[in-house]
Amino acid sequence: MASCTSRPERLARLEALEARIVDCRLCPRLVAWREEVAQVKRASFAGETYWGRPVPGYGDPDARVLVLGLAPAAHGANRTGRVFTGDRSGDWLFASLHRTGFASQATSVSVDDGLELTDVWVAAAVRCAPPANKPTPVERDTCLPYAREEVELLANVRVVVCLGAFAWDAALRILGPVRPRPKFGHLAEAAVGGRLLLGSYHPSQQNTFTGVLTEPMTDAVFRRARELA
Repeated sequence: MASCTSRPERLARLEALEARIVDCRLCPRLVAWREEVAQVKRASFAGETYWGRPVPGYGDPDARVLVLGLAPAAHGANRTGRVFTGDRSGDWLFASLHRTGFASQATSVSVDDGLELTDVWVAAAVRCAPPANKPTPVERDTCLPYAREEVELLANVRVVVCLGAFAWDAALRILGPVRPRPKFGHLAEAAVGGRLLLGSYHPSQQNTFTGVLTEPMTDAVFRRARELA
């Protein structure tokens, strides 16, 4: 839990953490990739200015639910500057958050689109877009202290929704250790470090296009998260 109990102090520390995340250059491979993507761009976004930096968390600082993903998409959050914003995985996630009462709207396309989150904070285990969407173990471990500090400052969080096995493993590293090690699965639950982990298949196109993850399955995760919180 956070050592500071004052809400203004927590908010100030969250802002300071965000500033440190945005300025981070600790992983040379990720820095080079995110900046190359921001310069080369995808043809459909050629006229846009890419963010091209690490992506901080976003949401309600009093949230009881934390959604943890893998990493920013190269042409999604690495372009827009807001986590899970501007790609199809984000479209799927925020549509479900809207249906289940956590988001003010069903879409998340840019930082100035008016989206507001209630009782939920969204973040990624790794804050820079990785090549092929695959961070190395060293890059993961270098970035995890940011998520660990974020969790400490989000003092009201009771449930961590882990989008995919990578996020589940990251959450166990942040909140653990715990033995025996809980296994990831869709709607899997585990009590770790004073919080409850809740597993969900990642809303990647590979999962959503093939029916591995459906809208009712995703909505069930967030309804269960609200019950647990």
